[in-house]
Amino acid sequence: MKRIAFFIFLITIPAIAVARDNPMFGQGTENSFSFYTAQGTGSGTLFKIIAPNLWEINRMTIGMLQYSQPTTVFRLPGRQSLHLVQNVAYGSETGLSFGAIGISWDAALFDWDGYYTGLGIGPYMRDSRDRWVESRLVAGIKFFIGKRISNRWNIEFFTLHFSNGNLTNKNEGFNFAGFSVGYSF
Repeated sequence: MKRIAFFIFLITIPAIAVARDNPMFGQGTENSFSFYTAQGTGSGTLFKIIAPNLWEINRMTIGMLQYSQPTTVFRLPGRQSLHLVQNVAYGSETGLSFGAIGISWDAALFDWDGYYTGLGIGPYMRDSRDRWVESRLVAGIKFFIGKRISNRWNIEFFTLHFSNGNLTNKNEGFNFAGFSVGYSF
């Protein structure tokens, strides 16, 4: 029942967002740089990006630099982005570190008084294979909640899932939760 309610929420909430103003960018800005940092929340299902009760804090930290431009995604305000990613795993998780480059398309599903929420998806190419995901090509799926704090600056809380969609035998996936700071110009 919870999954059905969540699905109904996902298909109806986009009606609230309007494409005339993009909440992820300041008025008159066409570019954005953002820095993301996050803690690993364990391997496993995509459902973990919206279920904090399933998080298992593990020994890995991710840093991501993002360059974005505004766009629309199915008439919703959005952004298209280029990402440089570095995951650093330590302690018992040694061997799970990777670097990656990717692109994504994010759509703002809800926008109200400077607050916004949305989803993003895109392909990433990693520099290694490991015991959690055998392939170098993975999909990144992101859920975010943001706040425009000025015409130039915004902050976001996000959760991120990397996996290959079970294209190989090993696909435990990577999950992260963290914060970002963005500057529009």
